[in-house]
Amino acid sequence: MTELVLASASPARLGVLRGAGLDPKVIVSGVDEEAITAESPERLCRALAEAKAAVVAGSLTDGIVIGCDSVLEFDGVAYGKPGSPQEAIDRWRAMRGGQGRLLTGHCVIDVATGRAISEVGATVVRFGTPTDEEIAAYAASGEPLRVAGAFTLDGLGGWFIEGIDGDHGNVLGISLPLLRRLFGELGVSVTSLWR
Repeated sequence: MTELVLASASPARLGVLRGAGLDPKVIVSGVDEEAITAESPERLCRALAEAKAAVVAGSLTDGIVIGCDSVLEFDGVAYGKPGSPQEAIDRWRAMRGGQGRLLTGHCVIDVATGRAISEVGATVVRFGTPTDEEIAAYAASGEPLRVAGAFTLDGLGGWFIEGIDGDHGNVLGISLPLLRRLFGELGVSVTSLWR
């Protein structure tokens, strides 16, 4: 059986994969995300996913490596994790009542053959209208500081999301349908990876 490696420290990504029958080994890439730039939010999250997967794949001799990275595109700007509670508060005040696109870059590398394939998943997120007090409490929880876009769908942030258009897994950090297509392009059946 092929070893599956997740090049991400995200507990949400790992949870989605485990819930879907996979049990990947986790190897964190250590890529300096601030050092990577791109001309669009789509290219940025794809470049980050590719860099993370490539670093981890370079340390292995076999297996399938999955690299992912998410950003929130809001008003044409890419937002990752906020750097402080105040930044999370400011961002939520700007986002409330609006909508953005949660973009997740996915890169899969077959280490044995060196073949790599990548794609970006996009899901529209419609933000609710939390009060200033609710925003402050959410920022104080620490949760928005750990996630791209300063929100979660499956945690405390879910109270403030009105809805989404697209794959909910993509918002959690990994799209199973997209990942299945990427595996297929590399000649790997997802069912062969089920534990």
